[in-house]
Amino acid sequence: MFHSTTILAVRHRDRAVLAGDGQVTFGPTVVKQSARKIRRLYNDRILAGFAGSAADSFALFARFESKLEQYRGNLERSAVELAKDWRSDRILRRLEAMLIVLDKTATFLLSGTGDLIEPDDGIVAIGSGGPYALAAAKALAGNTDLDARAIAERAMAIAAQICIYTNAVVTLEEL
Repeated sequence: MFHSTTILAVRHRDRAVLAGDGQVTFGPTVVKQSARKIRRLYNDRILAGFAGSAADSFALFARFESKLEQYRGNLERSAVELAKDWRSDRILRRLEAMLIVLDKTATFLLSGTGDLIEPDDGIVAIGSGGPYALAAAKALAGNTDLDARAIAERAMAIAAQICIYTNAVVTLEEL
């Protein structure tokens, strides 16, 4: 598990949202409260968010972007190829980061062990606050009439109240 962040993807009622908190810590100290840990990629058609080492995450963003270009924006193929590289490349295997990537139709979680996971219900979270945000989002999606954006906003607020590595400064991107 990676500390210092919460990234949450919610696909609900034909909308897709990616949310990330803004807290950056260095050891026991908060050094930044408004970091952007999510990005729009490939002509704003794909969203990506990271948890883990910032330097490693930026390296993964660059690799993933090159895969998107190589496979002309095909999210699934790009994610599969990045996962293969991540698993087989000795240098990539040492990166301490996780990614969530999504477009309007699919969501994937990529891990440093080469895992590529597509959640059944379109809701997935990573980072130290991920379990809290995930539980809240699943409960809200199944028991309210909220849209994807409202679910993500409320779930991130809940995670920020529970996880000391997550703050309430949230960036949200929606497709």
